[in-house]
Amino acid sequence: MEDRRLHDVGGTPGGLGKFLMGFAMTCVGGYLLSNQVSVVGSYWSFYGGNSFGITLLPLLIGIGLLFWNGRSPIGWLLTVGGSLFILAGVLANLHIYFRPASLFDTMVMLILLFGGLGLIARSLRPHHA
Repeated sequence: MEDRRLHDVGGTPGGLGKFLMGFAMTCVGGYLLSNQVSVVGSYWSFYGGNSFGITLLPLLIGIGLLFWNGRSPIGWLLTVGGSLFILAGVLANLHIYFRPASLFDTMVMLILLFGGLGLIARSLRPHHA
């Protein structure tokens, strides 16, 4: 077995400093970019008016069947299907907006994010000390 050192990243020699710098840059850039995004829910509609309650029925029936018999395939199908239906409905009704930012601020966010990802990728290649 080879002698591995702490500064070996991803099984390749060297690169720990680049990896840590890239990780820090990626975290800061990702935080700043996600801080500029607003996520707003909208009106939940399914065959007409506000019908979020009707989409809960399969989930609730499935949970009831699972309390009656924990091995019920129909109960599991309704529970999982109802959960996926609700998740899809929530995601479909979200509106995502990028709040106004100056060009400089946007460039700093993107350079930190993608520069950090580049450093992380570079750190995984073998380095010659």
